[in-house]
Amino acid sequence: MVDKAWYESLPRKRMAAGCIFFNAENKVLLVKPTYKDGWEIPGGVVEDNESPKNACQREVLEEIGLKVSVKGLLIVDYNSYPQESHKTESLIFIFDGGVLSDKELSTINVDEEEISGYKFFSVDGLPEDMNHSLRNRIIQAVKQRDYKCSTYLENQQIV
Repeated sequence: MVDKAWYESLPRKRMAAGCIFFNAENKVLLVKPTYKDGWEIPGGVVEDNESPKNACQREVLEEIGLKVSVKGLLIVDYNSYPQESHKTESLIFIFDGGVLSDKELSTINVDEEEISGYKFFSVDGLPEDMNHSLRNRIIQAVKQRDYKCSTYLENQQIV
């Protein structure tokens, strides 16, 4: 029988989950956080004993007020960092939110403490002030959506 101490000795990884939503023009929904620079997809940190899918749905509800059941997984991205970095390794999950209907679009209600606004962008017109890693993840996720499959990445690259 494995004891509690053994489980506590295992490595821990940070996890985050986000969702890509589209409008009828096939543009991607991005949100503008109030607590950091740049644009993001709706989503955030996976909490203890929470699945990535549930975290994604919770964060979408908290950030933009949409109660959705996300569709399939598009990508999982394992991220490592140099030893001297303050960041720890992580797993990022991106789910497909599908195309938002006019009714869903009309019910978007941003949490103004966390999100200052939202906007749709074409994949080749993603904002310049977006994190480079997230930009690469979005591009890969949109490709996987077009292929109707999911894929595994390491540091935003297919392996």
